[in-house]
Amino acid sequence: MNKYLVKIFPFVVIHIIWYLLSYYVGVNLIPRPDMVWMRLFILLANGTIFLHAGFSLLRITVAIGFAIVIGVPLGVMAGANKKIDKWFSPIVYLLYPIPKIAFLPVFIVLFGLGDLSKIMLLFTVLVFQLVLAARDGMKQIPIEYHRVVNVLRLSKKDKLLKLYLPSVLPSLFNSLRIGIGISLAVLFFCENYATTYGIGYYIMSNWMMVNYVGMFAGILALSLLAAGLIMCVDLLENKYCKWLIYEKKHIV
Repeated sequence: MNKYLVKIFPFVVIHIIWYLLSYYVGVNLIPRPDMVWMRLFILLANGTIFLHAGFSLLRITVAIGFAIVIGVPLGVMAGANKKIDKWFSPIVYLLYPIPKIAFLPVFIVLFGLGDLSKIMLLFTVLVFQLVLAARDGMKQIPIEYHRVVNVLRLSKKDKLLKLYLPSVLPSLFNSLRIGIGISLAVLFFCENYATTYGIGYYIMSNWMMVNYVGMFAGILALSLLAAGLIMCVDLLENKYCKWLIYEKKHIV
């Protein structure tokens, strides 16, 4: 019973605060939750929100895929080789802190007004985090583990699959959870330029038309999309990092 109460409690608290804000500010500015949920159900029924959410989901999942394919190998190499780390990490340190949204005009010039420029922007948000997560995960491998795999004379493939990847996966999943939140904030911004589909576009178009119920329905849809992506990361972590579940259960 406590397990289900823990899951329901945040939902209840958010809606109570939402109702109070709607009461004090007024439903014209902050619509009640029941009004927003009703609008969202209507948008789901007629397929409008699926269309916008589908475009947003496509952009962010493609960016995540490219970031994993490029960022994880670079991070593993930097963590495994001190020379690569010495030359490569300073470049990451210089580029990582820069607000990636500042690159939007550059990407529009290079890749056009379509989805590619938006995907590349999201890619830059994610890839540096994954590089650093993979590199730091490699550096946290105890030296004894390296000695064991050397004694066992494991091949490079076996080292990668049985030592390196299991060691960096927890850091990668944590980085992905953080990166998804930042990426959706950036996606919301860039979907307001040269596009007619996407949750960011839907929210802002309703805001400009002073349709606050529709605007909040879009915000709610964006929140559900983010929650769904993070839940997928949690499921993957539970599947491929089962030892973490064991450790959490036995924490005193």
